Amino acid sequence: MTELTDFQRKLSALLPEMDLRFNEPMSRHTSFRIGGAAEVMAFPTNREELARLLKTSALLDCKSAILGAGTNVLAPDEGLRGLVICLKDCLDGMERLPGSRIRLMAGVTMSRGAVFAAGQGLSGLEFAHGIPGSVGGGVYMNAGAYGGEIGNVCESVEVMDLQGELHRLSREEMGFSYRHSVLEDTPWIVISADFVLTEKAPEEIRARMRELIAKRSASQPLDLPSAGSAFKRPVGGYAAALIEEAGLKGFRVGDAAISEKHAGFAVNLGGATAADVKELLRQVSDRVFAHSGIRLEPEVRVW
Repeated sequence: MTELTDFQRKLSALLPEMDLRFNEPMSRHTSFRIGGAAEVMAFPTNREELARLLKTSALLDCKSAILGAGTNVLAPDEGLRGLVICLKDCLDGMERLPGSRIRLMAGVTMSRGAVFAAGQGLSGLEFAHGIPGSVGGGVYMNAGAYGGEIGNVCESVEVMDLQGELHRLSREEMGFSYRHSVLEDTPWIVISADFVLTEKAPEEIRARMRELIAKRSASQPLDLPSAGSAFKRPVGGYAAALIEEAGLKGFRVGDAAISEKHAGFAVNLGGATAADVKELLRQVSDRVFAHSGIRLEPEVRVW
């Protein structure tokens, strides 16, 4: 049995009831299926446990990394020292609010949230039905697809600071822009988000959702581990088209490759490392720039 580190001993002594896992492979918790061991990975079950965890990590002078569904993260091969807080099965709940509004907790998947909205006869989240990430992650990066994005329908966001205190930020305070929100520049954590939607017949909403799912299935490599779109949409073009025009469909570094099915996706062919993926992204960005003069920036969050 591996001897516990000083941090592992202290955290387990202070939080004996918490679900703490030592040397937990992050590859088990990311859609890329890549990542070394986290010194400690914590799995709080509600906001009270999350607040206690944040206060305790601050007491131990440890900065926490927050992981949601892990669908847009490239975790390092060497793992991470300190604490990773996994919120995938935490903060679960959905409710109808007065008017055409709903509240989704951060741990709810985008797909579940879209289905809930449809059941309430509320339109506006159809684009999110096939996005595999959580509401928390979607709000954090202003996720979007097929012409829709979180910032267009999000009214306000409840966040928790590192002292465990709650705050509510308006849409304006969230500073939504393309694949960005103010939360990327602060250490606050999404607890829930309120959405303002439009009333429409549930059958129409579900028909649109089925249409978008069919498009995803036909065009995206859903059978291979990936983190969704590898690059942000550049000014003056589309990443997938630029990559394909540069002759890079199928290009690979180790077991990391540009998908043969959709050039906008980087996929794990089975044994890819984080180093493989980072080198793949670097080379693709350089080669597209040499070919088109347009520099692609990763959409994948590289830890």
